[in-house]
Amino acid sequence: MKKTTKSGLIVLILLVIAIAGYTVYTLKNMNNDNHIKLSTSDTYRVAEDSKNYDALAAKDYKNEFIAALYIEGTISSANNNYNQKWLLSTIDSLKKNEKNAGIAVFINSPGGAVYQADEVYLALQDYRTTKRPVYIYQGPMAASGGYYISCAGNKIYANRNTLTGCIGVIMGESFDLTELFERIGIKSTTIHSGKNKNMMNYNEPLTDEQREIMQAMCDECYDQFVSIVAKNRGIQYFTCRDLSDGRLYTAKQALDLRLIDAIDSWDNMLRDLAENELQKPGIKVKTYRYEKKQSVYDMITGKALELENAKAAAQLGVPAEVMKSINNADRFTPMYLAQ
Repeated sequence: MKKTTKSGLIVLILLVIAIAGYTVYTLKNMNNDNHIKLSTSDTYRVAEDSKNYDALAAKDYKNEFIAALYIEGTISSANNNYNQKWLLSTIDSLKKNEKNAGIAVFINSPGGAVYQADEVYLALQDYRTTKRPVYIYQGPMAASGGYYISCAGNKIYANRNTLTGCIGVIMGESFDLTELFERIGIKSTTIHSGKNKNMMNYNEPLTDEQREIMQAMCDECYDQFVSIVAKNRGIQYFTCRDLSDGRLYTAKQALDLRLIDAIDSWDNMLRDLAENELQKPGIKVKTYRYEKKQSVYDMITGKALELENAKAAAQLGVPAEVMKSINNADRFTPMYLAQ
């Protein structure tokens, strides 16, 4: 065997071993994907230039801090930008940390699952039982479930270009493919007990009764949402229902409707929290932000699923999004989500 061939073979073998080793390591650590991004560069002081700042007085709270907590992406159990377990445990740890003086929540989210949004709202409400403040800042979008969580704050700020509101509920999607299957000669049968057990499956039409069942669930989630907004924003219930028609509002519109308290910058909100609410100008701010490291497994399985969906959709002659929805196990999950 030529020397160059041997060298190439050795390099190939080493490359395969390296890839295999990295893949095994990634798979072993798939569940250890919760990272709090907290470094020196993410710790700074706020309102230190205030006329009320007193260096001597500031020594009394030199070890205290405001937690800048970022909630980003679609609210769910877990995805590339969001992790419910990490978020709830972070809020709980801050509640138990006596050096923490308050939370400043930055929200950039179109919303998401009702269950998870309500859990975060309740966790922040529970944090407030310590008498420490929660200030909310709405970034590019704080819609639906993102707005729901905002209602847990003592005060809500928004950027002047923020889109917010979208108070409403989406309750699954139903695709009836029975006529298409009949035309192309496909027979799909689901064996089930209970006439509504197979409801919203693609191989049976949605009945009037099933539509009423889903609508009742949707309406219950909607009423919960409206009640949360009305209670926390001090808006009369029926007035709140009138403005809760699922639309997005600009920051100015939201301010006029009392859905937010102020339009300003993130830095000015932190200044208000430190200087006026806490009366501790110069207090430290520590950043808490979820980051997920994309594993080889995630990339491979994600791309494979995407290709399989596209292939199946092409064979059936339906849009890829329809195929994706058919395979979605969460089709019964109510969502506070901006579409």
